[in-house]
This record gives sequence, C-alpha cells and structure tokens, in this order.
Amino acid sequence: MKTTFLFTLIISCLTIGLLSSCQEKVSKAEQLNSTIISQLDSIKGDVAVAYINLSDPSDSLMINAEQEFHAASTMKVPVMIELFKQESQGKFNLNDSILLKNEFRSIVDSSLYSMDIGDDSDDVIYSKIGTRQSLRDLMYSMITVSSNLATNVLIELVDAKNVTATMRELGADKIEVLRGVEDTKAYELGMSNTTNAKDLLIVMKAIAENKAGTNKACEEMISTLTDQKFNTIIPFYLPETVSVAHKTGSISGVHHDAGIVYLPDGRSYVLVILSKNLEDYDTATEQLARISKTVYEYVLNSAS
Repeated sequence: MKTTFLFTLIISCLTIGLLSSCQEKVSKAEQLNSTIISQLDSIKGDVAVAYINLSDPSDSLMINAEQEFHAASTMKVPVMIELFKQESQGKFNLNDSILLKNEFRSIVDSSLYSMDIGDDSDDVIYSKIGTRQSLRDLMYSMITVSSNLATNVLIELVDAKNVTATMRELGADKIEVLRGVEDTKAYELGMSNTTNAKDLLIVMKAIAENKAGTNKACEEMISTLTDQKFNTIIPFYLPETVSVAHKTGSISGVHHDAGIVYLPDGRSYVLVILSKNLEDYDTATEQLARISKTVYEYVLNSAS
C-alpha cells in the first residue's frame, strides 16, 4: 500500500508540475501577444507579425499574419531559393557568368524599361553594366545590399512564374512573384509582388530547416542572409552575440523584415514583421525594431 501511495504521490506531483509549467508557458505567450498588440496600437500604419520557435513549433504568434502586403524586396528571398533549385536541376551553375545589362521588358506589354541608379540601394553595380558577372555575386548583391538591377537580371533568368510555383511547393500559398523591380506600367495597373507574414514565415522556416533546397544550399542562403547590410528592424536592439539571417524590404510607406534569429545557446526562431501605410517611416521603423526586441526578450526568458 505504501508503494502504491508513493507512486500515486509522485505521479500527482509530476502532473501538477507539468500543468504549472504549461500554465506558465501559456501565460508568457499571452503576455507576449498582449505586449505586441499594445506596441502595434502606437504605430501609425498597418503591421503584421509572425513568430515561431524553431525548437518548439507550438510556441508561435500570428497577428494580422494573413493580411496582404506589397512584398517589396522580401521577394528577393524566393528568387534566391529558385536560383538554388534550378542549379540543382542542372540548368546552370551559380559560378557561371552572365552579361549584366540594364534593359528589361514590362510584363504589361513587353515594352523596354531601364533601372534608375537613383532608386537603387546598390550604386556600385551600375559601373559593371556591359561586363559579365557571376550569378553567385549577383545573388549576393540582391540579398545583402538589395540590388534591384541584380534582381531583375536574375528574375529574367529563372522566370517569375517558376519562383511562385516553388513557393507553392514549400506551402506558401499567397506569395505572388509576378515581376522584377521598377516595372512602372505593371505597378500602375496594380500588378505587384505580394506576400503576407505567414507565408514569409513558412519560407524562412524552410530555409532554417534545410527544406528550401539541399543542406549545402540552405547553409549558403543563411550565410548570405546573415551578411544583410540593412539592420534597422529585427537586429537593431539585439545583442551582437545574436546572429540574424534576414531580408528587409522598403518602398514608400512600407518597411518589412523577415529573418531567422540564432541565439548563442543554440536556440533559434523565425520572426516576420511587415508594415504598410506608415505615416512616419523613421519613427515606425524604430517601433518595429522594439517589437523584435520584445520577441527576443520573451524567447530569452522562456528558457527552461
């Protein structure tokens, strides 16, 4: 009888402990949700947030995660994934070179248009027009300095339709990559690349878990994303010991960031923050960075 009583007591204690742990976890998650919603209320504009703990997928957060946004330069991540996919299919090698040109066709009527150096975040590449550049170097510029010229050359190579099809294969059902950058005729007709926070989370998670390509390809994607030069949102308030593999995107009234955050203790999570209709771009950017800090502190304090 004593043995049975002792066993029952142990089971009861374990059950109470587990329940207490679960309740604490739920409480922290609810607090995170409440804190972020409060932060969103102070931002003059529309914002979506998606978060998932890669060690515990049940630990996630979705706020306005299915709301549609202009993808801006976040669409360059799907283009990168497609490049690696087509390389694996033997269509080319990323070390191959291609003629760098500044002449592209609108998806509306195939009329020609050129990129404006004044609207591009990468001005160095324009001095290389007319020369041959490696696909890998163009991809690196597309991600790290968000080169629009490099992006258009690469989209023309892989075809936007293929990029979108690959996103569907990964489970991202809403991302639409229709065209390259600065296709004014398409933009005026509302034909733009779109996404939502949920789909970008799916894409970044696939890269983190080596499901967006081969292990080697995903490792290179992460390395490239980690070299991102624009760091005013997700990494801004995080310690230097935290590594962030991410891609930003911005146009008028829009500022996005989607990334994989790696903590020194080996844990990692994916965070996507999208925004549009921002009345004060600079102020909102700082507020978005604080949302990232809130998530980081939540993950840090959730360690068992």
